[in-house]
Amino acid sequence: MNTTKTCEFVSPKHPDKICDFIADSILDAFLIGDPESRVAIEVMGGHKNISLSGEITSKANIDMPQIVKNIVGEEYVVSVYISKQSQFIAQGVDTGGAGDQGIMIGYATRETKNFMPLEYELARNLCKNIYEKYPYDGKTQVTIEDGNIKTVVASFQNSKTQELEKLVRENITADEYLINPAGEWMLGGFDADSGLSGRKIIIDNYGPEIGVGGGSFSGKDYTKVDRSGAYMARRVAVDLLKKESAEFVRVKLAYAIGKKEPIMAVAEVDGKETKISEYDLSPSGIYEFLKLKEVRWSKTSQWGHFGRDFSWG
Repeated sequence: MNTTKTCEFVSPKHPDKICDFIADSILDAFLIGDPESRVAIEVMGGHKNISLSGEITSKANIDMPQIVKNIVGEEYVVSVYISKQSQFIAQGVDTGGAGDQGIMIGYATRETKNFMPLEYELARNLCKNIYEKYPYDGKTQVTIEDGNIKTVVASFQNSKTQELEKLVRENITADEYLINPAGEWMLGGFDADSGLSGRKIIIDNYGPEIGVGGGSFSGKDYTKVDRSGAYMARRVAVDLLKKESAEFVRVKLAYAIGKKEPIMAVAEVDGKETKISEYDLSPSGIYEFLKLKEVRWSKTSQWGHFGRDFSWG
């Protein structure tokens, strides 16, 4: 039976990823000013307009519009729609509980050196290599069949198709190449399309072959377990992969709002389910174990959240 898999990746200048970067840059600013800040911010942008919406409780006084303009340009109009965190949510978080209910998935595999799925790494690495020459809006996509690379797709703003194809061929060998398949394009980013933070959750995780809990990451502090819990799930998956000399590990966590401990904490090690018991999986425990106080979140918003040099792996 043939196994065919496909994964895409996008550059940091893709509109959705610009929004993720803005959200995490604002989060960084609040946490630097007040490490106890509670932040949940969503960003939508396009066509010289940026909208910020969400809930922030912090002692820090941050010029959010200026942070945005430093990223996208002074000509942008920035609208801010922010309120404090609901007291009804805060009453559960203040006692150390999770900031929301949700399910988080962690994954690790022997397919690559950094324990990420092969199709994911191929698409990400190709996108990074192209971006070094064409630092613009762009996408890559790689299809593999039984571990062999079948089709590679690459579309990058401001690239000449022949030059881009030459660069792609130098980076990856495939049976078929589709380079700028709709033609060369000069208009990209916010000038061509709108963007929304939290929309690239498959790319932020492990690609479409591995399930995700559904929660997005950028713009959220650690009390939002759809972010911190997902990071911890990845760390546990990597630890178990090494400890058990396994081929793959999938970790599943689930939380209830206001409760410290997860209501589900299990791992599938090469398909065999086992309970997780050696970790403090409370939000504060995750915060300390992964040293999240030291993280600059804007660094996580580009090039994926896993398989990189972060404490969660």
